[in-house]
Amino acid sequence: MGKRDDLIAIYADDLKNKCGMTPDMDLLTKVTIGCGPAIYNADASTVAGSQPAEIETVKKNFLMKKLGLPDGPALGEAIDAVIETYGKSERSKYRAVVYYMLTKHFGKESAYK
Repeated sequence: MGKRDDLIAIYADDLKNKCGMTPDMDLLTKVTIGCGPAIYNADASTVAGSQPAEIETVKKNFLMKKLGLPDGPALGEAIDAVIETYGKSERSKYRAVVYYMLTKHFGKESAYK
């Protein structure tokens, strides 16, 4: 297994054990690939859920650009819900896991077909 496969296994474990979800491995793999080289960078691979600038980046670059969602309060509410599900006390919220949960939340799996 390569480094990306190892990371996908870690993300799947987080989804199962920290978020209480059974991951769709095909979708999780596509979301992880979609994150690009950021998954290999310690800082870029995680989302700082308590930093407004980081939340704005997730909203603009992922929800609006990648998933094509219109701006509105629903985006911020979804990010808050995902952070809550992951656990506010969880310091390392992996970007791929957050993006996966947001993709599922909005039913936008088609963005990764």
